[in-house]
Amino acid sequence: MGYGGGFAFIEPSPWEFAFFLVLFVLGVGGLRLHRSTLPMVALLALFNIGGVFSLAPFLHDGDSVMFIAVSIYLMATSVLFAAMMLDRGAERFGALRSGLTWGAATASVAGILGYFDVAGLGALFTVNDRASGTFKDPNVLGTFVIFPLVLIAQDILTGRGRFWRNAALFAVIFGGGVFLSFSRGAWGHAGASLLMVTGLTFLFAATPRIRMRILGLVALAPVVGVGALGAALSIEPVREMFEVRASLNQYYDVGPTGRFGNHARSLPTLFEMPNGYGPRQFRYHWPEDPHNVYINAFASYGWLGGVAYLALTLATVAVGFATVAMRSTLQPLAIAVWSTLFVQMLQGFLIDTDHWRHYYLLLGLIWGLFALARIEAASRARGRAPEPDGGHPA
Repeated sequence: MGYGGGFAFIEPSPWEFAFFLVLFVLGVGGLRLHRSTLPMVALLALFNIGGVFSLAPFLHDGDSVMFIAVSIYLMATSVLFAAMMLDRGAERFGALRSGLTWGAATASVAGILGYFDVAGLGALFTVNDRASGTFKDPNVLGTFVIFPLVLIAQDILTGRGRFWRNAALFAVIFGGGVFLSFSRGAWGHAGASLLMVTGLTFLFAATPRIRMRILGLVALAPVVGVGALGAALSIEPVREMFEVRASLNQYYDVGPTGRFGNHARSLPTLFEMPNGYGPRQFRYHWPEDPHNVYINAFASYGWLGGVAYLALTLATVAVGFATVAMRSTLQPLAIAVWSTLFVQMLQGFLIDTDHWRHYYLLLGLIWGLFALARIEAASRARGRAPEPDGGHPA
């Protein structure tokens, strides 16, 4: 399933087919949810119920109907990922991780080939002179590859696996997936997530030796980073696009009719509309989509959906930091997941992330890891090892 996530230029994507296959296989063996995950399930359900209410006047609009249908499907993926962590979580995530890593590598290599128009692939793997790889949107490519990138960085920091193999994968995914996407959001997201995973891994390192290794790599990273950036900018097309995209304010962001101006002007009207504008209707009232997931929650899902989404975000922030701080067999994974998801939640102020498959992947994983950590803590308190099935169902 993870490998299919690296291909999103067709709909439905391989991710969708793999999801239903995984759901069937795991469902036959029995899936269960721990009570700790019920707040996530309940708030996602309320979020989508709000969307259904807002959809009622627009049942004739195929785009609106599909929008809510996709939202409900994505909710189901989060529930699946939360449930799968409770039974043989390490084994299942190992398979998922391998797929995600190679999916990200494939998409990044496609981005490199497309950006430099190798064998005429520029038309297929670029959008507006930016690498899109096997995605429709460079912004989504740049963000999708960050979780595998964080996992690889964590391996490098802790000495897990072969250093040069990990370093090569990191370079390919960062270069082709993040940098050449020329997505300002992905650049910031990658930088912040890598800093966060480094800090948390150092803080919770098992041995002083790992801490010393991390300090050495942190000292070396700026030298390598500046050298790599200098080499990239020596290529004229790369330098020209970098100069354009590195600006904090693009022409479509500023002014009363820009992205941020539309945010400010839309808020007063949303306070007067219990059902919002309706799914995907914001663009018909303002020049384009909101590009802010929190505004879009109220605009497309109404007050019920908007409040539920805000509550889910706040609850996940509390759960994420709590999970990272709890000792468990999968604490390093929790650090990697949370370092990616927390920054992506902040990124939601600048882009619509409510239909990103990898957002719901991370959401389900952190709640599943939270449940697993609580099960293990309860087992230690009772003086015995965690149950192999991950604990009791809700």
